[in-house]
Amino acid sequence: MRYDIDQPAPGVFEAARTRRSIRAYRPDPVPSGTLREIVALARHAPSGSNIQPWRVHVLTGATLARVGAAIRRAFLADEPGHKRDYNYYTDPICEPYLARRRECGWGLYGTLGIGRGEHAKSRAYRARNYNFFGAPAGLVFTIDRELERGSWLDYGMFLQTIMLAARARGLHTCAEAAIASYPDIVRRELGITPGWIVICGMAMGYADPEDVVNTFQPPRIAVDDYAVFLD
Repeated sequence: MRYDIDQPAPGVFEAARTRRSIRAYRPDPVPSGTLREIVALARHAPSGSNIQPWRVHVLTGATLARVGAAIRRAFLADEPGHKRDYNYYTDPICEPYLARRRECGWGLYGTLGIGRGEHAKSRAYRARNYNFFGAPAGLVFTIDRELERGSWLDYGMFLQTIMLAARARGLHTCAEAAIASYPDIVRRELGITPGWIVICGMAMGYADPEDVVNTFQPPRIAVDDYAVFLD
C-alpha cells in the first residue's frame, strides 16, 4: 500500500512503520483538543511500579516562539556555559554505533545538499532545531532529578506512545535531544525548577510533503542483526 506522508496511520503497525523524524512542517495549527488527546493517551504507557515519571510542557503560539527564539539566540551567539543535564552519547562513541551515527548525519546533510566542510550551511541548518523545525507545536519533557535509570526506560515508552498516537491523528513528530543542550534556558523560560532534568524536546505538526528534508530516512538494521529467536 502506498504511504502518503500527510495521511493518518490506520493501525499500530502502520503507525510504527511510518513514524520518522520529520524536520519540516506546514504552518497549520494542531487543534488544542488533538494535542490534549495525544498527551492524555500517553499516560497509559507502562512504568515500573506505576511511578509515572513523566512531566511534559506542551508549547504553542507565543510561548513556543519565545522558547525557540531564546535557545536559537544562545546557539548562534555561541554562549558559553550551556550543557545537557546528562550525557546522551558515550565519549568516544565506539563501533558499530559511530558508523551508524555518521551515516545518519551525512545522509541528512547530503539530502539537503550540504557537503563536508560547509560549516556555515550546516550551522544554519542546525539552528532550525531550536525553532522546533517550524512545527506549530513543541513539547518539552522533564524528569525528576531524584529518579534512576529504570524511570528513564519508562520515559522512552511514554515518548514512543506520543509519537505513535500522533501518527494515528495524521501528525508527525521529531524527538529533539538538541533542546536538552540548553536546559537552563528551558527551565528559565518555562518556570521549571532545577530539580527537573530536561530530557528532550519534540516537534509536532503536519508534515510538509514538498520539503526535500522529509525525503530522508536513515537505514534500519535487519531484525536478525539484533534479535535472537529461540524455540
